[in-house]
Amino acid sequence: MMSFNEKHNSIQAAKELDNKDKLYNFRNQFHFPLTESGDKSLYFTGHSLGLMPKNAESFIQEELNAWKAFGVEGHFKGKHPWLPYHEFLTENMAKIVGGKPEEVVVMNSLTVNLHLMLVSFYRPTEKRNKILIEHTTFPSDKYAVDSQARFHGHDPEKAVVMLKPSEGKMTLTDDELVEQIKSHGDSLALVMLGNCNYLSGQCFNFKKVVQAAKEVGANVGFNLAHGAGNLLLDLHNVEADFAVWCTYKYLNSGPGGLAGAFVHEKHLNNPEIPRFEGWWGTKKETRFKMKPQFEPMGTVESWQLSNPPIFQLASIRASLELYNEAGMENLREKGDNLTGYLEWLLETNCGNSLEIVTPKFEEGKQTRGSMLCVRVKGDAKNVEAKLKEAGAVVDFREPDILRMAPIPIYNSFEDVFELVEVIKSAF
Repeated sequence: MMSFNEKHNSIQAAKELDNKDKLYNFRNQFHFPLTESGDKSLYFTGHSLGLMPKNAESFIQEELNAWKAFGVEGHFKGKHPWLPYHEFLTENMAKIVGGKPEEVVVMNSLTVNLHLMLVSFYRPTEKRNKILIEHTTFPSDKYAVDSQARFHGHDPEKAVVMLKPSEGKMTLTDDELVEQIKSHGDSLALVMLGNCNYLSGQCFNFKKVVQAAKEVGANVGFNLAHGAGNLLLDLHNVEADFAVWCTYKYLNSGPGGLAGAFVHEKHLNNPEIPRFEGWWGTKKETRFKMKPQFEPMGTVESWQLSNPPIFQLASIRASLELYNEAGMENLREKGDNLTGYLEWLLETNCGNSLEIVTPKFEEGKQTRGSMLCVRVKGDAKNVEAKLKEAGAVVDFREPDILRMAPIPIYNSFEDVFELVEVIKSAF
């Protein structure tokens, strides 16, 4: 990551950094919301909803035109026939999460995919029935694992256990995380963590989590809602059993965009694994023969239930093409520099008014992605309101957290500098 000093504390310095940025022009491929005065807003909530790629409109329009021209024959005709449409996304999405193409599929919504994965990988017994999750997991994940525990006849108050940070902290060290996994021993059925944590911005060490979980005999999966399109991921090689993620945050698929799922290849042809099934998961060669018996495809596509919404797939394909062109390694390098610049400017200019709770960058480790969670010393909601009035979009989490994400594919160093100037004026 770049190092910063007093000479970088100016708008001119930020512009000079942008002039050296080989990814700078990608921002021109996105629509920025406008302020009342007609200027581009300072948009820093890509961790909540990514901006619209300009090519998404033409990609969706292409499929509207195919519907108009071909009707049902659009499943087989046109530039991108609908029958195999999800396959047009597979290679690029597999690159995003570090999986093999046969391990990755775009389908459903995030929590639906999580439930489908829990059917397969949360298989509790009387002795081994605990699910370990984050103490600040996103509420939907907590609702999902609680309901799964109840479905299997277990009390979620006992079966669902949470990581415990040190008193007064929001994050854990790698050693604390591994120790807590091991402390549950053979009572642990599943480790299911997010990454990055939506409230603290902390990233977990996937390799250490998987290793510790396997040592106690537990399955392990990840919710990558804040990881896909943000972090450098290597799901296949770290041997996660499963992962799920949404695409409307860092991957810019639009509100309510379809989600993704990963299942490691070692599980793909296991006839013993339980799974909820539907006709889009049966073999393509025999799908339309309408056989009464399910014939799994032998890939993660066996977890598909129904034919997917084509217009949603088109918007994701539009964004994935940009990400493939930019390259995740390049995006992560710029993301570290942008986030580091934001961190340095906040500490230099607003250090008495806020505290950054997201872990520091560490060379050679992924301790965080492109998001900083900031605890405001004062009325955080009022600060957020002042930022919004000034055309700067961040978000607020009770009781005192502001989250802001400099997204490397469309945010600039100048954006970051101007955001901190607005934050200074809000106190």
